[in-house]
Amino acid sequence: MIYMSTEKIHYVKIRPATDKDLDYVIAINIESLPEHYPLSFWIEHLNKFGDVFYVAEVDEKVVGYILTRIEEGASFFQHSKKVKKGHIVSFAVREGYRGKGIASYLLSTILGILSKLYDVTEVYLEVRVSNVVAVNLYKKFGFTIIQVLPEYYLDGEDAYLMAKQLK
Repeated sequence: MIYMSTEKIHYVKIRPATDKDLDYVIAINIESLPEHYPLSFWIEHLNKFGDVFYVAEVDEKVVGYILTRIEEGASFFQHSKKVKKGHIVSFAVREGYRGKGIASYLLSTILGILSKLYDVTEVYLEVRVSNVVAVNLYKKFGFTIIQVLPEYYLDGEDAYLMAKQLK
């Protein structure tokens, strides 16, 4: 993917995260989101779900990430049916790189991987009700609000549970 800034043309590379990326991912998380996790959380997810934990690079710098898990559970769309689901746990792009299509590129990449390589039929996530930019991005990709999760976050803010069918 190519995007333009005022200085030059940049290329965005989307690739699986490695242990060398964790310091950058954690820094992006701290800079971008109110929810922070201990190093053990990131290591555990990299070890268990590294094949669905991706980063975005610009000029060989990690500028975004999407951390996903694969789970099984009740379908959001087909009552009493058990399905394989992708759970987008954490997703952020560094501030100076927002609004350039990088989040869309990361999201479309992970949705394709979940569908084609892992036969996932649904994807879901939780997002702050106040995060209008993120909610609109998810809606653009076909996610719908399933329900409001009252006081989901530690600071008491509600979350939307959003989901999308892949197949």
